[in-house]
Amino acid sequence: MTSRAALLPAEAREAFRAGLVEPTSGWSRGYAQANVISIPREHAFDLLLFVQRNPKPCPILGVLDAGETTGPLLAGGDIRTDVSKYIVYRDGEKVDEPTDITGYWRDDLVTFLIGCSFTFEAALQDGGIRIAHIDQGVNVPMYRTNRQCAPAGAMSGPLVVSMRPVPAAQVADAVRITSRYPAVHGAPVHVGNPHELGITDLARPDFGDAVKIPDGHLPVFWACGVTPQAAVMQSRPPLAIGHAPGHMLITDARDSAYVVP
Repeated sequence: MTSRAALLPAEAREAFRAGLVEPTSGWSRGYAQANVISIPREHAFDLLLFVQRNPKPCPILGVLDAGETTGPLLAGGDIRTDVSKYIVYRDGEKVDEPTDITGYWRDDLVTFLIGCSFTFEAALQDGGIRIAHIDQGVNVPMYRTNRQCAPAGAMSGPLVVSMRPVPAAQVADAVRITSRYPAVHGAPVHVGNPHELGITDLARPDFGDAVKIPDGHLPVFWACGVTPQAAVMQSRPPLAIGHAPGHMLITDARDSAYVVP
């Protein structure tokens, strides 16, 4: 069987369309991954303003117009079937975690594709920095913070962060490497004490799975594209559909397209 890392994006999307459910960290090495959030057109302008005002957690890679189910980032694909797991929200409450959202789809849904930090994990690995959640075979841990994003219209919510433990001697390298990927969150927003972000227990992430933090490692936090879903939970639009955290859309864009010198 071809390794997850060696699969082309279309092959990965085909596997998810066929029913495979698995977090996507480490999949399709060299290709960018994206967060997904679909919302009715009447609320889409507020969400567009929200992501524009909060580019660190919400860098836009693309937008599908109302009713569109495919586009340049997933050529020949279908946004309703090609993510391994979704979350459906009604009035801000999670009501379902399907693997296919065709039954929920509406022609007025506008879909935002937002940069994901999985995109720069290969660069971290190439720089000699191990990725704990990949090594431990779990989903990346993600946490709501005490930092509020800039609101827009009816949309407001907290910054969400992902966490990766990094050896203290390599933190500067992690900052340098990821700072070259501003379209997928860029450099960390915080290093060290999680209490400064309002995170009381690293062993209890709000999304994803906890990871073991080896001795000599510091928790390093990056802005996370689950932030729009936290805004949905706080702002409570009548309907929204997102990817299940850690179960990303694997796009046809190359990681290298988002690197700056």
